[in-house]
Amino acid sequence: MTKILLVEDNEMNRDMLSRRLARKGFDVVMAVDGGEAVSMAKSEHPDLILMDMSLPVIDGWEATRLMKTTEITAHIPVIALTAHAMSGDREKALNAGCDDYDTKPIEMPRLLEKIEALLVRARG
Repeated sequence: MTKILLVEDNEMNRDMLSRRLARKGFDVVMAVDGGEAVSMAKSEHPDLILMDMSLPVIDGWEATRLMKTTEITAHIPVIALTAHAMSGDREKALNAGCDDYDTKPIEMPRLLEKIEALLVRARG
């Protein structure tokens, strides 16, 4: 079963997204801040990470940078999730090491397409 680490500090968003992903057959583990995300990426070995960018402790930008510079987690695809749909945000996410970018509110069909595309690419 494909494991997704969902990093989201908003309980309502976390609950909604985790239930929708579980219904699609994903094993979902959750972190509520960037520090916990970095730690769980190392211990849980997820196949993909959905990273909210506005997080407490360590923001999603820095958490992604840390994961992408750590050998054990560098290969894990990361999709940035953000309500900040400003010009340049996609580039900022990609520069931080994210493999893709999606905006909130989440459109599930679009997000699932991105998840599947990255999982196919990661499996080579």
